[in-house]
Amino acid sequence: MASDRQGTAEAADASRRIPPGQRHVHGRPVSHYGPVPRFRPDRWNLRLHGATADGTEHTWTFDELAPLPHLTVVADLHCASGPTSTDHEWYGIPAAAILDLAPPAPEVTHVMAWAEYGYSAHLRLADFTAPQTLLATHHDGEPLTAEHGFPLRLVVPHLYGYKSAKWLRAIEYLTEDRRGFWEERGYHNIADPWKEQRYSYQEQDHEDSGQRD
Repeated sequence: MASDRQGTAEAADASRRIPPGQRHVHGRPVSHYGPVPRFRPDRWNLRLHGATADGTEHTWTFDELAPLPHLTVVADLHCASGPTSTDHEWYGIPAAAILDLAPPAPEVTHVMAWAEYGYSAHLRLADFTAPQTLLATHHDGEPLTAEHGFPLRLVVPHLYGYKSAKWLRAIEYLTEDRRGFWEERGYHNIADPWKEQRYSYQEQDHEDSGQRD
């Protein structure tokens, strides 16, 4: 009987964490565009470019990322198509730590996350530096699998999953808003799941209502 009550309480807690229009799913759903890339450590690096404060480009090999600060974040993952999976344990480098190493110029307002095959995800700078935003290397205590973004995945758990670019290869500092891969294909520029910001046509509705983020 006690286990039944515990299970009911856990289900109720999960339901409170599901944004409007989402459905709770179990497991680790896989969703991505294009093939799974092969990791070649001798060719791999993470590049930071764009409007840096010192005007230079910065790069790190995978081994050079290891000494950077790391932390664990437990968070849910929301797909814009409807599924929400809960209690993912991510381990990796806080995105804010990258800004400490290579600060943006004062006029930077957004970043573009670039992944393999030219995939890109657009973020406001404030979303990139949020406390739970990670450059993840592990999931649930294990290194990322290839299909889940190994060796490095951007995780932005407070936004829809298309902002959490798998197979991360570069970060670009932007001084103006510019759409990424899915944003150019009709998806919302901001992607807050609690506001159901799924599609770009909703951006006009947001402006017409007089609201501002």
